Amino acid sequence: MARKNTVLAFDFGASSGRAIKGVYENGTLTCQEVHRFDNNPVTENGHLCWDFPTLLSEVHVGIQNAGEFDTVGFDTWGVDFGLLDDEGKLMGLPVHYRDPRTDGIVGEALQKITPEELYRRTGNQILPINSFFQLLALRKEDPKLLDRAEKLLFIPDLFAYSLTGETHTEATVASTSQMLNPDTGDWDRALLEQFGIPSKLFDRPVRCGTVGGRLPDGRPLCIVAGHDTQCAVAAMPITGENKEVAFVSCGTWSLLGTELDAPILTEESCRAGMSNELGADSRINYLQNIIGLWLIQESRREYRRRGQEYSYADLEREALAAEPFRSLIDPNHPLFVAPGDIPGRICRYCEATGQPIPRTVGEVMRCIYESLALTYRRALEQLSLCTGREFSAFHVLGGGAKDGLLCQMAADATGIPVVAGPVEATALGNMMIQLVAAGTLTSIAEGRELVARTQTIRHFTPGLKKGWDHAYQLYLDVLTRASSTEII
Repeated sequence: MARKNTVLAFDFGASSGRAIKGVYENGTLTCQEVHRFDNNPVTENGHLCWDFPTLLSEVHVGIQNAGEFDTVGFDTWGVDFGLLDDEGKLMGLPVHYRDPRTDGIVGEALQKITPEELYRRTGNQILPINSFFQLLALRKEDPKLLDRAEKLLFIPDLFAYSLTGETHTEATVASTSQMLNPDTGDWDRALLEQFGIPSKLFDRPVRCGTVGGRLPDGRPLCIVAGHDTQCAVAAMPITGENKEVAFVSCGTWSLLGTELDAPILTEESCRAGMSNELGADSRINYLQNIIGLWLIQESRREYRRRGQEYSYADLEREALAAEPFRSLIDPNHPLFVAPGDIPGRICRYCEATGQPIPRTVGEVMRCIYESLALTYRRALEQLSLCTGREFSAFHVLGGGAKDGLLCQMAADATGIPVVAGPVEATALGNMMIQLVAAGTLTSIAEGRELVARTQTIRHFTPGLKKGWDHAYQLYLDVLTRASSTEII
């Protein structure tokens, strides 16, 4: 009989952070949220930044509330980082990826290197939010600050350092940076030198599942998959190896992909916008970044600013009552990245592409839901084209698994059965990695079997595809029109 093991997982999302305590005993993992707190960016020196001191104080509250535990681990989204000086002090607040400092930087960088070459060397979908472009923007704005920096730490590693005093760079989060070679697992230092980024900033990445220092009271910190997507994928409820399974880690972003044994670094893969990121089990998570529930979350905040209060269930009901396939958008259009009036921007997008303008809350929500489902279909087609695989199941992991309308639309749009859950995939993956590191579980595969056996999973069967097939052609036409139209 396996011994009892208690772990604490910190997961930082787009608007909130959580501390979840997990107790593994007698083949069952019992979870309890011991602390929840806001994660709101602040402005420093004209930039949108992480409120790191406030978040660190919340971490201490979470640790206190948790009481007894054996290990603790941190995860959040990729790409963002903090810089330490030669005394180990944080040099200003870490800048948030939604800050506009990278506007125009990608075009400037691609004057010195082709997108195909950059992709071949780093394997990442070329996005302005990536750490590489954030560093180029910093180099352009304040080169002296970058020269003074001694160490770059991604956000999960920065929290770990703040508690233990030990620095490390975890590999899954490093693999989101556009600077890591997916074949070697180490930094492309020639690329760093070419673009004037100091190589001294970067320690060789370490794999997750090891001890990364100790808290002041002596309890060990476990290096988990710092990238929340990789934690979520680690908790995918499958048994055995199933290469015909696709996933979408569905939260603020939708990261849609499949697991591979080796990276795909072809020009075709580059053009399709696919990314090769390291998974918790040392495989490649081959995926595409898609703006996800952010569109609904930020729309809800905008309606609240207008004095209109809606729950997520209210917004789903409004969408269900609206006319189908009236207006569609490209969720990945740059227009929708920054915080603000998403419903107003959707109206501008639809007007610029010659579509009916959504006038009601329901029409806006229906547009978002259908557009996300159709974007999933397009991404799955690109995934199949690049990998040669046909997918028999589509796993929806994370918060999006709670949204029955989105899950059913995803099944209808793609024609693939949807397996929804677990909702707490990220926290479960974080805890599973800690349990594997402790020897309580033998592998990620055993953890997945545990999730499949103990967590609530829902199944959605595809309905009639005729309406969705027509809508998909309309969606592709809209994307073509948008590509030749300036939308401001």
